[in-house]
Amino acid sequence: MSDFLIDEELLAAIDMGSNSFHLAIARVDHGEVKKVVSMSEKVQLAAGLDENKNLTEAAQQRGLACLARFVGRLSSVQPNRLRIVATNALRQAKNGHEFIQQAAEILPKPIEIIAGREEARLIYLGVSHTMANGGRRLVIDIGGGSTEFIIGEQFEPLCTESLQMGCVAFTKKYFEDGEISYKNFNKAFVAACKELSAIANYFKAEGWDTVVGSSGTIKACRQIMVNMGWSDEQESVTREGLEKLKDKLLKYKHVSEMEFSGLKEDRRAVLPAGIAILYAAFEVLDIDHLMYSDGALREGVMYDLLGRFKHEDIRDRSVQALIGRYGADPKQAERVVKTAQFLFDSVASKLKLTNEDSDLIRRAAYLHEIGLAISHGGYHRHGAYLLQHSDIPGFSQIDQNHLSHLVAHHRRKLRSESKMDVLKVGGQSLVYLCLLLRLAVLLNHSRSDQMLPAIELEVLDAQQWQLTVSGDAKQWPLLVADLHDEQEQFKHWDIDLIIQSEKFID
Repeated sequence: MSDFLIDEELLAAIDMGSNSFHLAIARVDHGEVKKVVSMSEKVQLAAGLDENKNLTEAAQQRGLACLARFVGRLSSVQPNRLRIVATNALRQAKNGHEFIQQAAEILPKPIEIIAGREEARLIYLGVSHTMANGGRRLVIDIGGGSTEFIIGEQFEPLCTESLQMGCVAFTKKYFEDGEISYKNFNKAFVAACKELSAIANYFKAEGWDTVVGSSGTIKACRQIMVNMGWSDEQESVTREGLEKLKDKLLKYKHVSEMEFSGLKEDRRAVLPAGIAILYAAFEVLDIDHLMYSDGALREGVMYDLLGRFKHEDIRDRSVQALIGRYGADPKQAERVVKTAQFLFDSVASKLKLTNEDSDLIRRAAYLHEIGLAISHGGYHRHGAYLLQHSDIPGFSQIDQNHLSHLVAHHRRKLRSESKMDVLKVGGQSLVYLCLLLRLAVLLNHSRSDQMLPAIELEVLDAQQWQLTVSGDAKQWPLLVADLHDEQEQFKHWDIDLIIQSEKFID
């Protein structure tokens, strides 16, 4: 990845939402993301989740066909300037890996399944970059499978929550046959209120100055209110206007009968569920006015990507926060990072490792001891668990899975079957990174700032690595013993580690 992004170069994001898939392509103009292409298709992945939480074949084919059309517009965008994120439907799908494998044959970059709070963070980033007003904001984004709530100031989210309610999921549960009645609307409303009760007191205590809504459901509700004369002079969604919209909706018996000025046909089926969720948010959080923002997840993804080019990567801030939270030794982390980067640079070209691989091993080296906060015994497993299951801003589930495997395998025995697990998750490059991290940790077992022996790592061929230790190896007896042990572990993962020294020849 380059160190800077020149103005006028293209960025792109694909947002694989539970209701719609979106493609945005933008130019960077003096630090601002200016959209030049925008595409959206109602794929409704969430509607394709069966009773066992598996994506149906029809839903998968809808998604793949949409992605194929999107890819046709991406020829001018370099892969390292593209991010593809998936949200609640693929978080929920038990067979999501099948869809992802098929999509990998179409897409130039892997899909990143992001956690709910990470989705919320990125939504806030997209909204905050498209709003001129300051102060503390509450941002609400009603998606197909989940609804995100964020409180933030300027460009920083302070509270992020993702609730399991969305317009597609609620349509399936409460309005599946398209019937509209007070009874099914009230069931949806009460269910949304129950979800909101988990965050209401916390969010109210934090407080906000303005409320902003984003994405399709709120956009549709606002447009109907504006066209019907139910919004205020700023064309905001008001409590009074939302009450009128709800009352008008309940006069219809079926979604096919609805007549709302400005309602798009592809929004018709999910509108009652969307209104129920929005109405619950107004009631439980005591909202009177809500402004609308065109910024949403895809804009947030592009601004986050832009930050990575400008060395403002949220992932590095998250790594430092984890070190502090779990009381890891920062000096030892720095020693291992320095050694890991030296080893990586020595072999990256021969092993065809990328800049993204360099970032990954560096972050794993910083975090390899966080499991000590739980217990010294098996701390590598504790650290791996924390990385796998925590909400870590900036990281996708795939990123966290890679980090987890690196930390899990940085010490103790390597088993042949665990290599197969690593290969399945991250391919041969992740296997190499695990071995490089092991060497970096091993070379710093003394936890000392005293000069280590000069070392050189060379890849002789696909199955042979050579580590050269300069000077008299007898000066470092423990290091020599550790290297002997490590040779045996490397063999379990099909690498012959040859150790050379002036007075110690393997």
